[in-house]
Amino acid sequence: MGKNKNEMSFLGHLEELRWHLIRSFAAIFIIATVIFIFIKPIYDHFLIVHLNGEFVTYKFFCDAFRLFGIDSDFCSLTFDDGLVNMAVTGQFTLAIWTAIILGLILAFPYILYEAWKFIAPGLSPKERGKSRWFIFLASLLFFVGLLFSYYVIMPMSSYFFYHFSITDSIRNTITVQSHISLLTNTLLGVSLVFELPLIIYFLSKLGLITPAFLRKYRKHALVVVLILAAIITPPDVASQVVVAIPILILYEVGIVISRRVEKNYKKKFKNG
Repeated sequence: MGKNKNEMSFLGHLEELRWHLIRSFAAIFIIATVIFIFIKPIYDHFLIVHLNGEFVTYKFFCDAFRLFGIDSDFCSLTFDDGLVNMAVTGQFTLAIWTAIILGLILAFPYILYEAWKFIAPGLSPKERGKSRWFIFLASLLFFVGLLFSYYVIMPMSSYFFYHFSITDSIRNTITVQSHISLLTNTLLGVSLVFELPLIIYFLSKLGLITPAFLRKYRKHALVVVLILAAIITPPDVASQVVVAIPILILYEVGIVISRRVEKNYKKKFKNG
């Protein structure tokens, strides 16, 4: 009887997980459907605006350079040609995938909520109360990363890649698929990187890392951050520094968090 009970308990958890996944996919699908319906204004006003020299980030850089008396290309920035589509079904397929990816991004807080609901029954009342902040902080860090990538990383990437040329004999013909791929990869990549403090928190809770470990390998982390910045930004020093600074700040915040986790653990062990 005990074996059947355990087996039913396991199957019950699987059934519960299935419904959490179904609700998460349903949220993504509903948001993606709405995005697909309004895909034209979303493209016109949000997804290809980085190819407009009047975009707010370019104007900000222009004003900032002018403040220091420096001439800048940002003040007269133009993009030569529009994006092109090379496949018969290209635009339709791209619209679907764009809607799905944006649906995933916008549904992120709800997906976290479903994940929390799945694991919450296994937590003590005290742990359940403390874990509620996870959804808010994870969502906050994710959307801060999203805004940073949209208003800082993507404009710099567009500026660099659209104006980089090996020789004048080579003409760029950029497809809309490659532009949107750059955009979505940047948005998702940077947003997930901004979850670093929470990742450090959970690894510290599991005892896999300590503040001493993080401090010891701080220089190694700096190298990794610079390599990461080089991957997700144009290969110029200014862009890499702009990206590396917030990631290094998040790393230092992670050290503080890890120190707090270790301190609480030692206090609990001493009192226990």
